[in-house]
Amino acid sequence: MPTYMVQAAYTSTAWNKLVQRPENRMDALKPVIARLGGEILAWYYTFGDYDVVVIFDAPSNINAAAAAMAIAGSGAVKDFKTSVLMSPDEGFDALLLAQGAGYRPPGG
Repeated sequence: MPTYMVQAAYTSTAWNKLVQRPENRMDALKPVIARLGGEILAWYYTFGDYDVVVIFDAPSNINAAAAAMAIAGSGAVKDFKTSVLMSPDEGFDALLLAQGAGYRPPGG
């Protein structure tokens, strides 16, 4: 199953609601990902441009996109980024394919 990383930044309104009534947001997200056939592997709060990072598996890009659309469309986040992750073995296999791809750089 493909693995994805979501980085999200909450809106100030969402932060205000969380501070007023703290809740474990992973508990709210788990059934959403499960309903789409996936599983959360990790959840972290972060410092910097994004407030949370979530690593999850999903059956396909369509399922992962549905999760992203549901969350981004909620209005609770102001910035949202999804990345497809590859295992080291998948990265190595990609390197092997790239080696024989025959790409010619500009002017080359």
